[in-house]
Amino acid sequence: MNIEDFRDYCLSLPGTTEETPFGPDTLVFKVGGKIFALTNLQTFSSVNLKCEPERAAELREQHDYVLPGFHMNKKHWNTVLIGTGAPDAKVRAWTAESYQLVAAALPKAARAELAQALEE
Repeated sequence: MNIEDFRDYCLSLPGTTEETPFGPDTLVFKVGGKIFALTNLQTFSSVNLKCEPERAAELREQHDYVLPGFHMNKKHWNTVLIGTGAPDAKVRAWTAESYQLVAAALPKAARAELAQALEE
C-alpha cells in the first residue's frame, strides 16, 4: 500500500475530511471533526488508528507490526507499521474499524448525517 491508496481509501468513507493540523508532514483523516487515522505524508511508514482498548492489546500481541499508538493515548490507539508485513487488506479493515469506532461516538445528529450519506 502507498500513501495515495491509503488516502483514497480513507476519503472513500462517508463524511471523511483530511487536514494537516499538526504541520505539513502529518496527514489527518477525520469523520465528524474527530480523528480516526493519521500518517506521515513524507515517509508513510506507519498509520495511527483508533481501536477499542481490548482489541488494541490483542492486535499488538498477534502482530509484530502493530505497536502502541505513537504520540497517542496508547490505550485507544495503535500504530501499524507499513511495509513490514501488514497486508493491505488488514490495514484497510483496521482503518474501517477506526472510522466506525469514531463515527459511532459522534453526536446523534452527526451520525444521522452519515447514515443519510450512506443511503445516497
